[in-house]
Amino acid sequence: MKKKSIRFERADQRKFFTTLNKRVNNYFRLKSLKKTGNIKLYFKTLLMFILLVTPYFLITIFDFHFILDFALCIIMGVGVAGVGMNVMHDANHGSFSSKKWVNKIMGGSIYLLAGNVYNWKVQHNLLHHTFTNIHEHDEDLEAGRILRFSKHTPWKKHHRYQHLYSILLYGLLTINWSLTSDITQMIRYRRRKLSVGTEKSDTYMWSMLIFTKVLYFIIWIVIPITIFDIAWYQVVIGFFVMHYIAGLILSMIFQLAHIVEKAETPTPNESGFMKNTWAIHQLFTTANFGTKSKFLNWFSGGLNHQIEHHIFPNISHVHYTKIAEIVKSTAKEFNLPYHEYSSIWVAIESHFNHLKHLGNKPAVVV
Repeated sequence: MKKKSIRFERADQRKFFTTLNKRVNNYFRLKSLKKTGNIKLYFKTLLMFILLVTPYFLITIFDFHFILDFALCIIMGVGVAGVGMNVMHDANHGSFSSKKWVNKIMGGSIYLLAGNVYNWKVQHNLLHHTFTNIHEHDEDLEAGRILRFSKHTPWKKHHRYQHLYSILLYGLLTINWSLTSDITQMIRYRRRKLSVGTEKSDTYMWSMLIFTKVLYFIIWIVIPITIFDIAWYQVVIGFFVMHYIAGLILSMIFQLAHIVEKAETPTPNESGFMKNTWAIHQLFTTANFGTKSKFLNWFSGGLNHQIEHHIFPNISHVHYTKIAEIVKSTAKEFNLPYHEYSSIWVAIESHFNHLKHLGNKPAVVV
């Protein structure tokens, strides 16, 4: 089914984004800084890859007790999430480095996470960043029938309990990437001819998808079983644990930015126009959380500064703490919202309260 076209208000009468963009650009100019990553990001990149790769070699080479192997799989899961949030995410937005070839290589780290570059750029960069929290356009709001992330999504009886069971499903995110979602997304996106400017022929895209999936399972499943003689069930359990930890971390970070009580889910008018300009729309549909936490700022790849990321996706997350001061003050000056939660725990509470509210039977069932 063809989706209805969405258009944002183009005339920014108050000149919010023009003013904000000028102030942010002046910050980088006066500080003589590049908008891309720096040495701190490159050091963190090395550390995240160490967290991901080192446990793999320790488990395959040495015969540890299963409890230690289990702990190493958890560390690998943290590494998967860390690479995803800090390296892959920035690189596929073109903000990891000023050099395109570096971004391309680092963006390819998504293949280590069981994902696909093209699918990610369409689903995340194109659909999510453009149509943030808009029903039937932002796929981050779509969770099949099992979860209800928007008041515009049809209600089902089991949604009454989604605030209880949702956390169990969040850990399946990257496992789903590896098994099914990349295939269904590729079919859907190629059929809709969605473009991010880097894709080639259908034959090439499908060949790349199949090749990277086969290689992925050879590295993580086949090699440990056949070369290092690890029991197949131990490998499968370890693989599941790694992905579950990664999926749980990534899902929670993603949900706290948009599926919370403060973030809105606006809809277009009958002509397909949104009420606000694109930049102002981001302020209404996005929330920051725990931005005073140095660890969260560091480990989450700045994804707790989601407002800054959505308005300036081409700026590396290492700069978000500084430009957040500019964004917040400018939003206040223009009498616009700047949604934020004081800590990750307050945001988590808001997320599950929101799920519980969405799980209640609406007056009019859609």
